[in-house]
Amino acid sequence: MSAIDATSLTKRFGDEVALEGLDLVVEEGEVFGFLGPNGAGKSTTINLLLDFMRPTAGSASVLGLDARADSEVIRSRIGVLAEGIDLYDRLTGRRHLELAIDWADGEETPAELLERVGLSVEDAERPVGGYSKGMTQRLALAMALAGDPELLILDEPASGLDPNGIRTMRELVRSEAESGTTVFFSSHDLGQVEAVCDRVAILNDGELITVDTIDGLREAIGARAELYLRVPDEPDAADLSTVDGVADVAYEDGRLVVACTDPRAKALAIGRLLDADVEILDIDASSVALEDVFAAYTDGEIDVVREDDADADERGGRLSRVFR
Repeated sequence: MSAIDATSLTKRFGDEVALEGLDLVVEEGEVFGFLGPNGAGKSTTINLLLDFMRPTAGSASVLGLDARADSEVIRSRIGVLAEGIDLYDRLTGRRHLELAIDWADGEETPAELLERVGLSVEDAERPVGGYSKGMTQRLALAMALAGDPELLILDEPASGLDPNGIRTMRELVRSEAESGTTVFFSSHDLGQVEAVCDRVAILNDGELITVDTIDGLREAIGARAELYLRVPDEPDAADLSTVDGVADVAYEDGRLVVACTDPRAKALAIGRLLDADVEILDIDASSVALEDVFAAYTDGEIDVVREDDADADERGGRLSRVFR
């Protein structure tokens, strides 16, 4: 059973199209990134999945249940961190968590949830009206975890967090996934998506552009990571061209330049040289950032068309990239 399954999901506001014909499957147990610029339709999709608004056309299921007919049951089984969530200024952080645990019929204690998101017990005794944005975000994430949800929907979860908070959030997301929780991670922050997600959907102007792994997205635009190795002499004892994921090798001015179609090939190439007793004086590397991949899709460098043929996957069609 898929955790989320949207079919031709569409939302229009008069003549304005917020979401057009979204077909999307999120598998159980994966961390799925929902990526797009502000206004792309990400929050609209979440609101439709949670039945906070009704679709103009199409349908969606969450945890195998109809998003409209079974919305109350769905909400009892999921945790949601909404973008820009408003909390009650006069209530303490602890009281917010007590209410969240009660509503979710959870067995956790406020102290357990506080520890998971990196908030202190002392902070929890203060009214949240005095919290910083980052502390508010941590508390809201702790509330979403109440009741051990089967699905976590996180809308811009890194908003307002400092580097320590972002690291805590990443670790928590991976921990939840390892325990079997599905995480739907909506963001315009490409770095956060790249750090935690198994697969990524790119949404732009209300339309789904593509769905793939991070490495698959890079491969689709011909992106290569490069490894730069300073060596005394051109090595002849190690044939790096036979390393899986290595596309090209060149020796220039005392430096080996190794082009890799798979970032993991960089470590394999270094290992091959060390096994051949090649002295490596210095190491540097570069990779194509996800920002570059995103720009290639959303700026029109790649046209994406849907094919339905004998090779289409079980989701009912694959996204084929056609390069200009």
